[in-house]
Amino acid sequence: MKKFPILLSIGLLAMWLVAQAADEPEPVKPLRVLLVAGGCCHDYAMQKDVLKAGIEERLNATVDIAYNPDKSTKATFEVYAKKDWADAYDVIVHDECSADVKDAAYVKRILDAHREGKPAVNLHCAMHSYRWGDFRKPVTLGDENAEWFEMIGLQSTGHGPKLPVEITFTDTKHPITVGMKDWTTGNEELYNNVQVFETAHPLASGKQSVPPRRRRGEPADPDAKPRVDEAVVVWTNAFGPKKTKIFSTTLGHFTETVADDRYLNLVTRGVLWATGNLNDDGTAKEGYGAAN
Repeated sequence: MKKFPILLSIGLLAMWLVAQAADEPEPVKPLRVLLVAGGCCHDYAMQKDVLKAGIEERLNATVDIAYNPDKSTKATFEVYAKKDWADAYDVIVHDECSADVKDAAYVKRILDAHREGKPAVNLHCAMHSYRWGDFRKPVTLGDENAEWFEMIGLQSTGHGPKLPVEITFTDTKHPITVGMKDWTTGNEELYNNVQVFETAHPLASGKQSVPPRRRRGEPADPDAKPRVDEAVVVWTNAFGPKKTKIFSTTLGHFTETVADDRYLNLVTRGVLWATGNLNDDGTAKEGYGAAN
């Protein structure tokens, strides 16, 4: 008879433990991020690792890297070979520099994933990739050579010298930028704006002071004034029929910029916003912060 109360207590304890476990929410799965990096003109061998570490330190996220060491403007990526190339990921970070890749079918396969709703984060030279035709003039939406620019939300064709860029946040209430402070980079490239499409929403502008030119051997003109260039450098975009969330910044030429905490914080918030996991106050939604 003495065994019955003991067995009853054990049974009640087991039932209580099961109930407690049922009440506990399942842990949030890490965001799956695909970082595509490689191509011309940048230290992608270093920058890809800086970005991966920076994102994973700040978020509950796992970053996979698709890297091509090809340093030409014709770098392509095996990951784009399959139609379902993006299915396993929550967001794609485009950090490639492939200006002379002109295969329309290849580019369409990339864009189709984003048209179908896969969010994207575009960094620096991604803005100057996949272009052909008379791309230096304003493209017309609907034309084949406009599709990459349409995804980005802004058309850019070139940049100024490598000099500091003064960054001013023009929308300080957006979840991506709320609480962020203006800053001046080290040497960077300021990308031009040929046109900003109606679907884009600028978040920050950049200003660069360019010293006046003078011919070699000639004295400097004391009355000459520097040229001041200004352009949108951070923005969001709503792409395609599903209004896919796209975040972009033209900053990030030098590794020193990419490794800057302010830059990594900006990119991280872009990832959170694009995937729908950013609160209005700029913090990560429950389960997606660094401590999770």
